[in-house]
Amino acid sequence: MTNVIVAFPRPENAKNIRKILLQNGFHVDAVCTTGAQALLCAGELGGGIIVCGYRFADMMYTELYEYLPENFEMLLVAAPENCRSRDVENLVCLAMPLRVNELLQTVKMMDDTLTRRRKRARHVQRGRTAEEEALISEAKLLLMERNNLSEEAAHRYMQKRSMDNGTGMAETAQMILSLLT
Repeated sequence: MTNVIVAFPRPENAKNIRKILLQNGFHVDAVCTTGAQALLCAGELGGGIIVCGYRFADMMYTELYEYLPENFEMLLVAAPENCRSRDVENLVCLAMPLRVNELLQTVKMMDDTLTRRRKRARHVQRGRTAEEEALISEAKLLLMERNNLSEEAAHRYMQKRSMDNGTGMAETAQMILSLLT
């Protein structure tokens, strides 16, 4: 589950939002009343959602947003005029008075976005090892010799087989070598 920090200058507002989130299945890691406390907690957690107000005793939401770790999303809860004239583009904003349903749906949407981003980051193609590159080159050479293909055509053939079988290029190269030698 995604880390959630609730940060509002008035402790009763922070506690109320924390209570709502907890009652609806979200895990709140910290409740803060200053921007510095929120940044400290965010630094320890490394990623998640921060639900915060417009102004703290020590900073504005823009400063908080600027110093947040990159794996954090911010949900600003502010007066309607502050939501319309906010200075930060990539920021989710809910206007006061806050509706519980809107808060929960928005936090859920942000949670889903962060989850998808984490999954995508895990599946980023890793670089191939020298051994895998050699295997792919050997399979291409074999296809070029045996089937009279150009290097480009052999590569396209291996890519297509790789995608059709749902395997990586190195695994496809290994299959080609085992079948043709």
